[in-house]
Amino acid sequence: MMRLRTALALAAIVAVPSLLATPSLAQDYPSRPVKVIVPFGAGGPADVTARQIGNILQESFGQPFVIENRTGAGGVIGTQEVVKSPPDGYTLLMMSNTQTANESLVPQRKYELMRDLAPIAPVNYSDLVIVVHPSVQAKTLQEFIALAKSQPGKLNYASSGQGTPYHMAGELFKAMAGIDVLHVPYRNSGEARSGVIGGQVQMMIDAVPAMAPNVAQNQVRALAVTGPARSPIFPELPTVAEAALPGFEAVLHYGIVAPAGTPKPIIDKLNAALRSVVMTDEFKQKLAADGTEPLASTPEEYAADIDKEETKWSAIVKKSGAKEQ
Repeated sequence: MMRLRTALALAAIVAVPSLLATPSLAQDYPSRPVKVIVPFGAGGPADVTARQIGNILQESFGQPFVIENRTGAGGVIGTQEVVKSPPDGYTLLMMSNTQTANESLVPQRKYELMRDLAPIAPVNYSDLVIVVHPSVQAKTLQEFIALAKSQPGKLNYASSGQGTPYHMAGELFKAMAGIDVLHVPYRNSGEARSGVIGGQVQMMIDAVPAMAPNVAQNQVRALAVTGPARSPIFPELPTVAEAALPGFEAVLHYGIVAPAGTPKPIIDKLNAALRSVVMTDEFKQKLAADGTEPLASTPEEYAADIDKEETKWSAIVKKSGAKEQ
């Protein structure tokens, strides 16, 4: 089934009417402003990343790349708007792994990710950090796991909502650690962060750049980061895999996709523009300041990565019993 979805996605990229898929179309593109839909709130990691990428593409092509936030339903509303847009390269989507989780979490959505969207390019990924309120009697990740096992169902953790990367990372952590910790969904990351800082919840898995100031001010205690390697923002912290759970990895992925049927010359032109910039030393330094790392691949490789993410998170959704809010 997953191989079939990947094949459908690749077919959506290349199966374009011959009249559209002409070299002249790619040469002329873009001839007017391009809209980039961010299906999450302003000021969050997806929004910040989209604006960075918008500036890059605007410099590359000499046309405005206008960022528009279309929030609601855990990213479904903004994603649906892009799916319904003309496949001409003038409406793009800033995608995260929230959309891959939604494939299993939101069965009533009116689109299928790998059928109705054409991958263009990944952009970056960033680690998450596991933090606890200072009142929690755990100084290390191992101690927190032991505490949770000794008090099943009595500890809780915050997220910015069902299906978000923070929620899915928490469910993956619970599954691999074998602990029973209650999920408390908030309306957004800011409210979830306030919940753990205020002690209403004991634990949260949050984006490294967002939570770093709170860690520095001792409002929360950081236990571990969730990526494949230690974070330059928290070099003293072990990874979850290193500290307690070998094989654990949960990061924020961001990338750009377009409506299925967008001409391949336009897909390739956008991909080439992004790849030429995101791996430069200058852009890497900008990302490093926020604790993020660049990603670059072909559209086909990105499609395979999305398929892999969907498989991973669908298993976690099924195991956790998570439901759409």
